[in-house]
Amino acid sequence: MTTAREAAENILAARRPEDLFGAAATDSTARQDARRRYHRLARIVHPDRAEAVDAGIAGAAFARLAELYRHWLDPDEPAFEVIGAHGRYRVGALHASGSIADVYRSGSDRVVKIPRRAAANRLLAGERNALRDIAAVAEEHEWLRPYFPELVDTVDHLDSATGEHRTVNVLGALVEEFVTLEDVRAAYPDGLDPRDYAWMHRRLLRCLAGARLAGWVHTAISPANVLVHPRLHGIVLTGWSFATRPGNPAAATLKSLDYPPEIRDEVSPATDVHLAHRLMLTMLGDRAPAPMRAYATGCLQSDPRLRPDAADLLGEFDDLLDRLYGKRRFRPFELTKGK
Repeated sequence: MTTAREAAENILAARRPEDLFGAAATDSTARQDARRRYHRLARIVHPDRAEAVDAGIAGAAFARLAELYRHWLDPDEPAFEVIGAHGRYRVGALHASGSIADVYRSGSDRVVKIPRRAAANRLLAGERNALRDIAAVAEEHEWLRPYFPELVDTVDHLDSATGEHRTVNVLGALVEEFVTLEDVRAAYPDGLDPRDYAWMHRRLLRCLAGARLAGWVHTAISPANVLVHPRLHGIVLTGWSFATRPGNPAAATLKSLDYPPEIRDEVSPATDVHLAHRLMLTMLGDRAPAPMRAYATGCLQSDPRLRPDAADLLGEFDDLLDRLYGKRRFRPFELTKGK
């Protein structure tokens, strides 16, 4: 942090003392480091000293910094909680940071997703609506349930530091043994074995078919948003904050994705088909067999009307796998076996 504005923004974005001062500790060295960090930040954002920062923001950051430091020194103070329609949820350790929100653990079976800025509230609200509709469709189509996060509760949280409201979603945890495709890609930088990615892609196609049934387009199918359970061969499509109704421009976009032409005009289930097959080529790299590369390329056509439906693609993909590898058999998958 080099400027008062950057420091204030980071302080106000912090949800837990550990976000600023590291893990709570009793040894003198750690406490001295935390004290030095506190005093340095306090000098930067002090309302009488901060330049190019609104006085109200500087004051809020200064007060929030003192509150977080006090909680870091005395971890026995009541933990930060959010209160939803169905319960109270402790905001624990940071689990993941996404493009617009942070995900914190809350006990063993819940995570709390909090937008870093109030401007992203509408996107978290969109995620709520998408997951509710998907859950309703899954009541009739039970096969859908394993492929999507569970929306456990919703919270309209008043941020005491800024006076702003945050749209907070409480989700089923999906943390034990799950990794992201980003993790898988890091373990296999030269490309994943197509026989391993085959089962992942089949399940991802089921996710897209389910989203279409529910009337939503994900629009952010990236390695970070696909969770993999290596041992159980599970796939969960997460990150529904950018979900959009067909016929509308995408609610938001990621700079890291290579989007199809319609993304800012009128998305459709074909948009997700494009993104899923761009992801396939990314994950396979140079290891993609020519027939599989041709299959993926056929789903990347500029005109969305020429891209096949996800439900139809599943049978086509199975036929392709039969031609390439013969009779299907279970392949154990371990992240540690990468090169």
